[in-house]
Amino acid sequence: MNATPSETGVVDAVAKELFVGGKWTPAEGGRTFAVHDPSTGKALCEIADASPADGAAALDAAVAAQAGFAAIAPRERGEMLRRAYELLIERNEELALLMTLEMGKPLAEARGEITYAAEFFRWFAEEAVRIDGGYAVAPNGSGRFLVHRQPVGPAILITPWNFPMAMGTRKIGPAIAAGCTSVIKPAAQTPLSMLALAGILAEAGVPEGVVNVITTTDSGGVMEPLIRDGRARKLSFTGSTGVGRKLLEQCAEKVLRTSMELGGNAPFIVFDDADLDAAIEGAMQAKMRNIGEACTAANRFYVQRGVADEFARRLTERMAGLPMGRGTEDGVVVGPLIDQAAIDKVGGLVRDATDKGAKVLTGGSAVDGPGNFYQATVLTDVPKNANLASEEIFGPVAPITPFDTEDEAVAAANDTEYGLVSYLYTSDLKRGLRVTERLEAGMIGLNQGIVSNPAAPFGGIKQSGLGREGGTVGIEEFLETKYVAVGL
Repeated sequence: MNATPSETGVVDAVAKELFVGGKWTPAEGGRTFAVHDPSTGKALCEIADASPADGAAALDAAVAAQAGFAAIAPRERGEMLRRAYELLIERNEELALLMTLEMGKPLAEARGEITYAAEFFRWFAEEAVRIDGGYAVAPNGSGRFLVHRQPVGPAILITPWNFPMAMGTRKIGPAIAAGCTSVIKPAAQTPLSMLALAGILAEAGVPEGVVNVITTTDSGGVMEPLIRDGRARKLSFTGSTGVGRKLLEQCAEKVLRTSMELGGNAPFIVFDDADLDAAIEGAMQAKMRNIGEACTAANRFYVQRGVADEFARRLTERMAGLPMGRGTEDGVVVGPLIDQAAIDKVGGLVRDATDKGAKVLTGGSAVDGPGNFYQATVLTDVPKNANLASEEIFGPVAPITPFDTEDEAVAAANDTEYGLVSYLYTSDLKRGLRVTERLEAGMIGLNQGIVSNPAAPFGGIKQSGLGREGGTVGIEEFLETKYVAVGL
């Protein structure tokens, strides 16, 4: 491709069929569906729309490839990931533009996501050769214990639309490193990034049948039979808590290993001793990364009363000045939301809050089309009974509530069924450590607005999920432990 890729060029370069058994193949009956640009509403292209039979064929391919792939040397599996990492970095511009076209995020953020996504491959390329085991003498001395770590088996990987490349590499990376084959289903809104990734993995030398990608508008109809089949032994899902609960029920029948990265309702706490410059910068990162469409997005801002007015004023100034537009345009920070349903949800939450007494400091409404645009919004005096206090916003809305005491802030932050991430800003080290231990979340941003890192364990507690992705524990999700008792 050219150094400055064209929109039509990057879309045309992506295969539009299913990737099964190392081959591009049309969906049963030639069925297709359209992928749309959320900034214009126009169709970018048509791609294969898989049926349950297509899903079964993908699982067949993954099962057939499993034994041979598990036998490949860890170093060789790591080299595959390393080559894929290098290809992602080399093609950052094309892949970023493709992502912006199908998802809407500003091009600068898309470039950042490609780099972030590539880092998962580099990390797990290194982890592939660190799979360990054990040897021990039985306590009574009569035998020996051997411990093996083996791939769990074929895996089903389901990724969301908001980070269409990084959520794929975060799952595929440890699966390949561990020696697991997979069937991957990307979200119907943003399938092109995953199809491009499938081509890169094949180019990097991943064997046929190891990675299979199926795109479909019938997620439940295609995926449920694969889960209930029993030959797949692992499900990794990123998405809503509601869908996650249903998938857990389906996994229970065959007792599949599960990793669930589900919804969030992240609190962002600012104490009156915080560095306000740093807190505002962190707030912008935590709220506006990915246009607010992130499970890690700050959802509720609790600001100590002594600095609440100043924080609200400065945050409003920053939010009101954010350029809005199509993600491909220079300088744009606020791109479109993914679809009309997202606009309706965000608008409904803001109207509910204002009806109950919240005040709008900036924004507060959708923008007339074309495209799915919603203004960057700041609300104050948000009552506890507002729906956005308990529901994930997934949009560019920052609701601010003042508090007086540390206990009050912690209680409010923990008053949710979710527990993915929490943020807090304070200059008091003792308070910072004390509060991080009290917050009910799997991840904490202490004086930091971004927590995601391929080298760190990502995941939540309560109804935000099960298991961890990334870090040294990420590969554990794709490994089984086998104990061998040796009699002497």
